[in-house]
Amino acid sequence: MDKVYGSIAIIGRPNAGKSSLFNRFCKQRIAITSEIAGTTRDVKKARILLQDTPFLLLDTGGLDERDALFQDVSKHAQRAGESADLILYLVDGKAPPAQKDKEIFYALERKNPNIFLVINKIDNDREKQGAWEFVEFGAQHIFTISVAHNRGIAELEQAIISALKTPALQSLLESDSNVQSLEDLLEETEATQSHDMEATQSQEAINIGIIGRVNVGKSSLLNALLREERSIVSNIAGTTIDPVDEMGAINGTKVNFVDTAGIRRRGKIEGLEKFALQRTRQILERTDIAILVLDASEPFVELDEKIAGLIDEYKLGVIVVLNKWDIAHKDFKAIMQDFKLRFKFLEYAPLLTISAKNGRHIEKLEGEILRVYQNFSFRIPTAKLNQVIKEATKRHLLPSDHGKIVKIYYATQFETKPPQIALIMNRPHALHFTYKRYLANVLREHFDFSGTRILFVAKPRNALTQV
Repeated sequence: MDKVYGSIAIIGRPNAGKSSLFNRFCKQRIAITSEIAGTTRDVKKARILLQDTPFLLLDTGGLDERDALFQDVSKHAQRAGESADLILYLVDGKAPPAQKDKEIFYALERKNPNIFLVINKIDNDREKQGAWEFVEFGAQHIFTISVAHNRGIAELEQAIISALKTPALQSLLESDSNVQSLEDLLEETEATQSHDMEATQSQEAINIGIIGRVNVGKSSLLNALLREERSIVSNIAGTTIDPVDEMGAINGTKVNFVDTAGIRRRGKIEGLEKFALQRTRQILERTDIAILVLDASEPFVELDEKIAGLIDEYKLGVIVVLNKWDIAHKDFKAIMQDFKLRFKFLEYAPLLTISAKNGRHIEKLEGEILRVYQNFSFRIPTAKLNQVIKEATKRHLLPSDHGKIVKIYYATQFETKPPQIALIMNRPHALHFTYKRYLANVLREHFDFSGTRILFVAKPRNALTQV
């Protein structure tokens, strides 16, 4: 196959107009279009030219609600979306935004962030105004089109070219190098990606990373949570080298505990311990909840703060435990003063005093794990979110931007783990981090977000005017 600048997968639920858009791009009738849901069943491929630029176009079958994958996403459609350089997620603009579409869109976005929300069947300006409802998806790129009337297609094509035709890729493809075609690459990786998808879908456990510097009691805590000796415990610092994965359960919920290698100061990291630090970071990339273990038997040190910083870096849910409380070096009030001074950025984290050795508060910690994960995964209903944000802006007005009024028009949560909220504004650049912190505190007054950050992304009101 000739060289192409990238692959484009058209994905959506039945009768959104995927095959019609496929035919429009191909400039000929290749895919069969029908009002009968499920007409397209296999992934169709075609090499197309958009403004004289070659691309590989994939037309996927409709996302059948009877399918078990994502509760309705077909394996072929998901595979095409994950393999593609860009996803065009097509929705029917004649109907109100559907919760199923949101769920599928978010699932695809987690796998492939290069995704456009394309609202089809918008035949006139009046219908385009009504399409503002779809802003609640929180999509970064939104387009309104009408395949039947060839409306908005040229703008969509230009956006695709801008997204995929980079100068570096153009130089590569126009050289004499023997570049493997994208279709070959897709077919070559298909089996591997299918295996990875199945592994991900079968993984229902909460992944919990136990982090902390050496000899704070991480291995003892793991054994206490599992209620058996699975990890070697020793007073010799650095006994644990490789992270140890152990499956368990809390009140019937599967959990995967990771006892990470102890982290030393950079100057003391040598050989296997340096490798262990690298492995620890890899573990945190697939961790949901971090249990930060601090040693209550001695003062906190700078390294404790640096390790805690990994929690923000990887956007994890968090629980702080003060281990060895049976031999604490100060009383609770004094230690808490030290903690608040050093760990202000973890003010939202629940904190427990435990003794992994004696089993103090282990059951309480298990309950916190389930609660924090629920908060970490929570999605605020859009109507309720906008009500709370509106009340918050009335209570404390947004600071002006050099004398000009700053407004939040709309809010929508577009992601979980951790919760991420898009604020549609007239002057997104003017949203100060202190006001974001204020909004986060207001949301915490209405919802239980203990143990999880709340992230805000300010977006311009004209996000929909890219069409």
